[in-house]
Amino acid sequence: MQQDTTKQIQDVLSPQRETIPSSALQKRMEALCLCVVIPTYNNRETLAGVIRDVLQYTSDVIVVNDGSTDDTAAILEGFAGKIEVVSYMPNKGKGYALKCGFNRAEELGYRGAVTIDSDGQHAASEIETFVMYAAKYPGALLVGQRTVEGSMPAKNSFANKFSNFWFTVQTASRLNDTQNGFRLYPLAGMKGLRPVSSRYEAELEMLVRLAWKRVKIISVPTHVYYPPEKVRVTHFRPGRDFFRISALNTIFFFLAIIYGYPSMFFRWLFTKKGIS
Repeated sequence: MQQDTTKQIQDVLSPQRETIPSSALQKRMEALCLCVVIPTYNNRETLAGVIRDVLQYTSDVIVVNDGSTDDTAAILEGFAGKIEVVSYMPNKGKGYALKCGFNRAEELGYRGAVTIDSDGQHAASEIETFVMYAAKYPGALLVGQRTVEGSMPAKNSFANKFSNFWFTVQTASRLNDTQNGFRLYPLAGMKGLRPVSSRYEAELEMLVRLAWKRVKIISVPTHVYYPPEKVRVTHFRPGRDFFRISALNTIFFFLAIIYGYPSMFFRWLFTKKGIS
């Protein structure tokens, strides 16, 4: 199932690793038909900076304005002609925003989408790492594995460990960072699969459902920056969102028994026998 993440990290971050100039990176993304999807909701303080950083590496950018009520629309107008924008009202949640971003990406002919948050926690320069992994592991779902700059907020750490545990129970695979939104989704291999849940739990849902389909899941080393709590902007609602994640895990526990594990077994069996 899940490959050894330590070896994967060593393979890519070895001393022989090349550094790809942004122009060359753009060409590689075009060759692999990749884009960047940025879902955003009321992140006016960081959004413009994130978009500018991403544009240093690629011009294939889709921003999904998830019903923002601040200055987001005006900020996006400042990038007219440079990015693709999907907007709607009212706010419907990150899962819905990702679905809209993936749909637009497919309409534009992309075969994969790097997702990056708009709150400034992720470094746009690490899109390069995802592209390198995408070339090495075609068709895989690439999930960022965080090296934290500063200290991870306690609620984030707990939620991640909780999610990691249930992911293992539901898929018989290990993943050390199931809560990281910095990912590369293999749209071409997902066959239209989209999150059913609409908010933060959607990212966990996608991991589990793709694992059941035996899509290879690879960890990618990434850095994350958590600003001081005074200036940190988060739309995670500890009580309500944690309840939704817990409810999803309960549902997936039973689905794993009646569908997930049998599905993975038969897909493994058909692959072993050479049945497509």
